[in-house]
Amino acid sequence: MKIKKIERAIISVSDKSNLKLILPTLKKFNIEIISSGGSYKKIKDMNYNCIEVSNYTEFSEMLDGRVKTLHPKIHAGILNIRKNKKHKKDLAKKNIPNIDLVIVDLYPFQKQLRKKIKFNKLIEYIDIGGPALIRAAAKNFNDVTVISNTTDYSNLTKELRVNKGATSINFRKFMSAKAFSLTAYYDSVISNWLNNQLNIKFPEKKTIHGKLIENLRYGENPHQQGSLYGTTDSSGLKKLHGKNLSYNNYNDIYSALAILSFFKKNEGAAIIKHANPCGISVEKNQIKSFKNALICDPISAFGGVVAINSIISKKLSLELSKIFFEVIIAKGFKKDALRILKKKKNIRLIDFSKFYPTSNEHYLFFGNSFLAQDPNNIFFNKKLRIVTRRKPSLNQLNSLKFAFNICKFVKSNAIVLANGKSTIGIGAGQPSRLDSCKIASQKALQFVPEKITNSVAASDAFFPFPDGIEELAEVGVQAIIQPGGSINDKKVIEAANNADLVMAFTGIRHFKH
Repeated sequence: MKIKKIERAIISVSDKSNLKLILPTLKKFNIEIISSGGSYKKIKDMNYNCIEVSNYTEFSEMLDGRVKTLHPKIHAGILNIRKNKKHKKDLAKKNIPNIDLVIVDLYPFQKQLRKKIKFNKLIEYIDIGGPALIRAAAKNFNDVTVISNTTDYSNLTKELRVNKGATSINFRKFMSAKAFSLTAYYDSVISNWLNNQLNIKFPEKKTIHGKLIENLRYGENPHQQGSLYGTTDSSGLKKLHGKNLSYNNYNDIYSALAILSFFKKNEGAAIIKHANPCGISVEKNQIKSFKNALICDPISAFGGVVAINSIISKKLSLELSKIFFEVIIAKGFKKDALRILKKKKNIRLIDFSKFYPTSNEHYLFFGNSFLAQDPNNIFFNKKLRIVTRRKPSLNQLNSLKFAFNICKFVKSNAIVLANGKSTIGIGAGQPSRLDSCKIASQKALQFVPEKITNSVAASDAFFPFPDGIEELAEVGVQAIIQPGGSINDKKVIEAANNADLVMAFTGIRHFKH
């Protein structure tokens, strides 16, 4: 184990609240401290000895503090290889001592970014000296210890006490890895912000930043590891009850939240299973919404995720408690509702009232490559192009638009049957559109046959052949909405006319793979 004694440290931190955790240990082992600005003042106010950077370098800070630690005496003291004879001579000529410990955090750029302050003011929160110090120390981990996060102060204290004022090579390597992750994350936040300012969606070099929020029990399957990362400090989801969430739980939760984001305030319910909706309803009455969503496919709903776009009342909690759900997510829970639902041991209760998605990009990773695209944010509410002899009623129009907007949340090929603003049958993820039509029809016939008479159907992409139309007409669907654009559109329209259906074209495709 390669031990390195620490004789001199430089401290320059934005968050000074936890310095009290480390200063006593530095004093105990007679470690000299160099510091600057507010850090220097804080250390002196706490009655610890400290040398101000400008006195140490004999060069006053300038440019309103933009240049303080960017000095050869600082960086040479950090970067020199202790066993390198030439490096020793270079330092001796300039009378530069070693700096063995760097304790630095960075200006809180991301925190200020969330405050939406003016561009020119935000620029001043881009740290230059801090990343330079961190990277220098991290590069020279063989001889230098870097601490870039206040959460590691206690770890440093333990390390110094165990090794009597020194650190081990394994500790220094680990801190180095954390430090480079920090500077990469920091630069990624800034580069993505500037690209967004310039509306550059797909820059030549793309970075994606994330903070570890929690390690999951496992990934999609027990033999896979999984973790949750966030582009901010929190996922915005608050677990109120139940065991830890799994990878699949989160996948279903985010699918549900994507759906709820397109509903009006305090309206709607969605039930998700394996990232596909198995029932969706948009009603002002939350109990009606839930019941309509549930009857669409009560078998698939078992063990799924239910999302309520409002605060759950006591009455709704009684209904929810009748069914086994893995997760219930809502904008909140009344006290009585929480008490009732907590009686179910194997349920997770999640409050998403603080969930505010900020990312506008979707990624798919495979091996050494990844795909990037805009999110599918289109909410269709335009005038429809009616291509059949029969024209829709106002109720049919509203139901058609509802069904088509739900299509984009269903894995392709997607067919959604709806009555009013509730789904009654969903066919998802089939290689054949005809198979999706059959599945959606079968589910509607099985669970809500009484609602098929006045139902409508939506397709996420065009019908390549008339067979899908014929399948839907046979079970009693009265109107169909689809993008159109097939070379067989004329045959498809003819099939709709022969069945006396309404058919509307949108010109918009909603594939979801």
